[in-house]
Amino acid sequence: MCNNESCCPPAQIFQESICGNFSGTRAAEIVWSAPAGAYFAGTFEIFNSTSSPISTPVTGTMTSNPVGALSADPGNSVTQSVDQPTNFTITATAGSSGEYCIILYKRILA
Repeated sequence: MCNNESCCPPAQIFQESICGNFSGTRAAEIVWSAPAGAYFAGTFEIFNSTSSPISTPVTGTMTSNPVGALSADPGNSVTQSVDQPTNFTITATAGSSGEYCIILYKRILA
């Protein structure tokens, strides 16, 4: 039985970053997904371009525990951290565009 760090080193934290662009289609678009338990936390960000229609926010939804939600007006960026993320969906109306960034964290046994 292993009960000390000499034979059972602690888990390492691995950080993964994913960024991309989106264009509005009026439909919810899944931009990232993973199996349950793959990541213990994540930080999600959306930026709604200043060229997007003036009164149209872009929204993001994270399937997580608890569920996360973002809403960014044109020219703004919003960020939220959640636990146990498994999905990130962005909804933007036609003419809207912007960027998203995701930072994910998982434990790796050494």
